[in-house]
Amino acid sequence: MSDWRPGAPLSVQRQRATLLAELRQYFHRLGVMEVETPLLCQYGVTDPGLDNFAVVCGDGERWLQTSPEYAMKRLLAAGSGDIFQICKAFRSGELGQRHNPEYTLLEWYRLGVDHYDLLHQVGELVCGLLGRAGWQVWPWRTLVQHVLGSDIERATHRELEQLALAQVGDIPPALDREALLDLLVSHCVEPALAKWGVVFVVDYPLPQAALARRVQGPDGEALGARFECYVDGLELANGYWECGDADELALRFESDNLLREQRGLPCRPVDQRLLAALRSGLPDCSGVALGVDRLLALQSASPDLDGVLAFNWNRS
Repeated sequence: MSDWRPGAPLSVQRQRATLLAELRQYFHRLGVMEVETPLLCQYGVTDPGLDNFAVVCGDGERWLQTSPEYAMKRLLAAGSGDIFQICKAFRSGELGQRHNPEYTLLEWYRLGVDHYDLLHQVGELVCGLLGRAGWQVWPWRTLVQHVLGSDIERATHRELEQLALAQVGDIPPALDREALLDLLVSHCVEPALAKWGVVFVVDYPLPQAALARRVQGPDGEALGARFECYVDGLELANGYWECGDADELALRFESDNLLREQRGLPCRPVDQRLLAALRSGLPDCSGVALGVDRLLALQSASPDLDGVLAFNWNRS
């Protein structure tokens, strides 16, 4: 078996070690505490776009986490203050040039800042590590309209289908509205960013708010206080001004499961410990998750993740 050898060259493995050390030094200088939380938990996520690995344990089924977010928010509610974590995370069914089902994630939370403040911190960190001069900031709706020449947020379901057929070609049948939006963004908008350098997309439509708080846009519309960071068209980080309202998030989790049911996906139990932590009081904070493997691929000019992973999914 020749595939016993690591896929990433030794030079890139050393570069990973240096990057991890630099990240830890960066947060230690800021006084942000490093934490460690369980990766195998009693609850997964309800997000229809994500799927946890299920693991059968002696006391029942548990879930490998797609992010340490829920446990870290429990620490925040318990008074931890600013925290960060570098850990493994897992997404079932995501394998390709830019995806490995097991990946390394950097996640951190800062108290008393909104998503724009955190965006600035992410921009400085990423540009410093990659030697980039600066970044652009685009509201989601403005960016999509600029690239597609159409205000897809206000389009009807039929109009979105026609646009997707024209832009993408053959599309899966019976896609719901959110799936059509995701398809257009992933196949049309994100590739357009390939030559734009570092780009932040901010203020997402409320259905895409995930766990970000609801804010009012310039036209009075409800938006999700969220950003995503792209570098050369590669999605690198996803951040929120966190929603601390347990009742609102419970409704979002319920909506997630309804959408999962409509898509023929299994419903997921809601993490009641997270909701209990939020009801006890989540401090005003913003948080972001950043893909370390993707950051290393950009830093080392690797065309795919296989070039930066010692043992990718097929070698593991």
